[in-house]
Amino acid sequence: MNEQVFRSSLPPVPLVHRSIFTHLLGTSPITPHLVGGFPASSPAFIDATTGLTISRGQLRSFALQLAHSLVNPPELLRRQANAAAATRPTILIFSANTIVWPIMLLGASAAGFTTSLANSGYNSDELKHQYVDAGAHLIFVHPSLLDTVKKMLTSIGCSDMHDRIVVATSSWLTGVPDTEISDTLGFTRLEELLGRGQLTCEVNFDGERSGETAYLCYSSGTTGKAKGVQTTHYNITSVIEMAKPLWSNTIPCLAPSLAEVVGPEQPDVVLGPLPYCHIYGMMKLILLPIAVCTPSVVISGFVPEIFFKAVEKYRATSLMVVPPILLAFARHESINKYDLSSVRTIMCAAAPLNQDLIFIVKKRFEKAGFNVAVVQGYGLTEASPTVFILPDKHAYHYPGSVGVVIPNLEVRLVREDNGEGLTDIEGAGEIWIRGPNLMKGYFNNSSATAAATTDDGWFKTGDIAICNKDGFFTIVDRRKELIKYKGFQVPPAELESLLLQHPDVADAAAIGVPGTEATELPRAYVVPVQPVAREKAASFALGIQEWVAQKVASHKKLRGGIVLVEHIPKSASGKILRRELHNRAASDIAYGQVGTRAELRK
Repeated sequence: MNEQVFRSSLPPVPLVHRSIFTHLLGTSPITPHLVGGFPASSPAFIDATTGLTISRGQLRSFALQLAHSLVNPPELLRRQANAAAATRPTILIFSANTIVWPIMLLGASAAGFTTSLANSGYNSDELKHQYVDAGAHLIFVHPSLLDTVKKMLTSIGCSDMHDRIVVATSSWLTGVPDTEISDTLGFTRLEELLGRGQLTCEVNFDGERSGETAYLCYSSGTTGKAKGVQTTHYNITSVIEMAKPLWSNTIPCLAPSLAEVVGPEQPDVVLGPLPYCHIYGMMKLILLPIAVCTPSVVISGFVPEIFFKAVEKYRATSLMVVPPILLAFARHESINKYDLSSVRTIMCAAAPLNQDLIFIVKKRFEKAGFNVAVVQGYGLTEASPTVFILPDKHAYHYPGSVGVVIPNLEVRLVREDNGEGLTDIEGAGEIWIRGPNLMKGYFNNSSATAAATTDDGWFKTGDIAICNKDGFFTIVDRRKELIKYKGFQVPPAELESLLLQHPDVADAAAIGVPGTEATELPRAYVVPVQPVAREKAASFALGIQEWVAQKVASHKKLRGGIVLVEHIPKSASGKILRRELHNRAASDIAYGQVGTRAELRK
């Protein structure tokens, strides 16, 4: 290939081969008061609701206590631990964001286990695929999601599930009762795995061992079930160091509490409602803040009043969001009720950001007397997950851009692959990447790994971009057919496969259509088995929509509605021609659509 190879204008950074735990929370006898190079007393995580704070030293201790129990489990969990001993032990975390999430995540790393992160919105069928595929032996589950886990385990023939489940309680730490929908009696609770002892040090992953899998996140594909992405210790420690130069103005918190450091030298505080089960949330709200000693405020979900109140209360400086949440910043009246002057940066990723929305948010903050940089980043699970970052100082010089290449990474814009034209957009190409943050491969799926990766190590992202003369990239199209709903990936093939199981559906196709919340809404085009009379069309379509809603996670619901058609446009080889459906989408009658894209008010 003759395409130009793009590299960062910043110099390469030194990388290390060691465990994530050592990199973030390592200690030395010479400096016992430091954890990960910063004071052990510095706050690491703050619960937004209660204000409960976990220091760096407490986090390390809790994680090593949990690691001890994972390596030396109590009697109830011992059978599954013995079964996992022959393979690489893997735990699965199935929980909304809570203050104990970092303890579970880092405790598993300290024990040398692999952690698989499951979307807390999954139903039992979706969870089953990930649990079985990942080969997990233990599930750490939020109390409110225990029924889903029970149903999933029952579906795979598990009659006694008490040796597979740890209920991820947090009341022992916050003092606030856990939300419990199901009876947790007889199940091991997280606090029972603490206080039984503590590993003297974490499991070593120095040298070649740093290439072992640390995390198994699942990335949706266009051709079927989600694939497990093997992210190694080296991937994570590398991407942390590679991202740091573009977070160079970070002010660490070196005092035991935020209250002790008010004023012009106030440290950075990060806040975001991103789910920790998504690698974007895990990296930007858990791991990177630890690396730069930035307290991270734990909040679950986005409720405007609660979110803005937390920004004011904890003087948050960096907000991590996705486009639909940024839209709330542009529209919601509650933003005017709180002092948001601490905010310096709003980082948005997971889906392309509308340029108009960027300036509307900028002007809204300015009207309130605050200056804020609204910037974008770009990445994907397979890149751990960062490729481009737009520095704050360039926020409004290159609006709409996802930024520049991070150090130590190579990028190509490829227009043709094996004779296939990848885009007809002038100057654009598919983003191919190569570097130390690139995944090890798809778990137990060598064919998918081979299809996505070239022999010389380039990964094909499926996203189309252009690069300007100054080295700033903009995403302009997506070769992949994934639907992006509020940052979550919805694979059309999964919806189509489900629709074809309906007895009244002869054929189907799924696409994403623009919605009112700066996101895409999944829409289905359906060919009925029998012709449907016009007066019965709405009830027929709504019946199918409701049927699908009962079988998928919330983000996969057909909010874009159902369009009844006589046939699905396909190529000679049988491939669905989604571009034709996109071209006609605005004029189609979609039964059950939740709304259409509205004009943004400036």
